[in-house]
Amino acid sequence: MAKRSLRMVCCLAAVLALAGCGKKSTSGGSIKRAAVKSEEVQFASPQNGDTVAVFDTSLGEVRAVLYPQYAPMAVENFVGLSQAGYYNETVLFRVEPGFAVEGGDASGEGTGGTTIWSGNGYPAESCDALRHYAGALCAAQDDTTGSCYSVFYVVAAEPDSVDSSQQSAMSDAGWRSEVYDAYSQAGGLPSLDFTDTVFGQVYEGMDVIDAMANASADDDHRPTEDIVIHSVSIETYGD
Repeated sequence: MAKRSLRMVCCLAAVLALAGCGKKSTSGGSIKRAAVKSEEVQFASPQNGDTVAVFDTSLGEVRAVLYPQYAPMAVENFVGLSQAGYYNETVLFRVEPGFAVEGGDASGEGTGGTTIWSGNGYPAESCDALRHYAGALCAAQDDTTGSCYSVFYVVAAEPDSVDSSQQSAMSDAGWRSEVYDAYSQAGGLPSLDFTDTVFGQVYEGMDVIDAMANASADDDHRPTEDIVIHSVSIETYGD
């Protein structure tokens, strides 16, 4: 069964890529995002006791709820590094409209990163419950090792980024109707599902993420002016 599911995922990823998933923004950063009506975990309001990350950045504040029950290693690593101050005064090294914003490497180049386990990477923790909807907080995989470290990204896809042909591809592949319905409302990057790790979801500050994604950048998608993460603090929702 696992091998069959993997083949379906690879086929769907190819279909979605050809369909143009993650197209560029044409809105100049002023993106209207309506509330998503869905039973998917990522669209539920945070509950008292949930662990949240608060990003204090040069463009504003972003808040994301974390999901240790689904991605325990990713959350443990992110929380540990945040509490140690690793992310303080780091910069985003990639911003791409209609796609994602990426940071989390103290070198500022996106070529390094570390973990709380003496710098040793950890495996991806993909699952059916968490998807690459707009606002998803994700752990990036190293191109060489395939492991995850400190680098993270937030999906900045627009609400209309997953069209009917892509939704049909998800249906034909046997994906849950709740998933492609949520993608049709929120937008996202379904081609990354079951590959990269989703470990959180932005619930406040998507306007800041959109401003980051649409910031002026060079041909390598590096911001022409630094976008700084001053700090990432870990809080308990409701305290």
